[in-house]
Amino acid sequence: MTLPSSFRDKTPRHELPFLFAGQAQREFFVNESLARLDLLIQPSVVGEIGNPPEEPEDGQCFLIAETAGGIWTGLDGNIAGWIAGEWVYAVSSEGMQLHDLSTATMLTYKGGWQRSTPIAEPSGGNTIDAEARSAIAALIATMTQHGVF
Repeated sequence: MTLPSSFRDKTPRHELPFLFAGQAQREFFVNESLARLDLLIQPSVVGEIGNPPEEPEDGQCFLIAETAGGIWTGLDGNIAGWIAGEWVYAVSSEGMQLHDLSTATMLTYKGGWQRSTPIAEPSGGNTIDAEARSAIAALIATMTQHGVF
């Protein structure tokens, strides 16, 4: 077991604050961690925007665009969630995935957020196999429906 004295003040991956013995206002640190976990567990965003909306709904999350301004300046590529009347941020890290509700697609963080590109249905060729094309079209449709493309 790791000794408590060896912990830093936050977790290394998602910067969740740790509690320490004798710490004042522990509920603040626990609530901050829970708010960030709410953003990170099965993350989905309303969309990607550069400035915070004027009247966000509680629980709404956004991917902060590269052109971020206002209070989001310098937070490009992070996730912002409106929780209990204030913005809570989650830092993006390698391998992280999230669902963009506005485009119904999955994004993966690989040095920046990457979107899957759609695959075109087969066309042309010397030999046309209608059954194979139908099967491929059905696979593409299913993968698109599930946010892969």
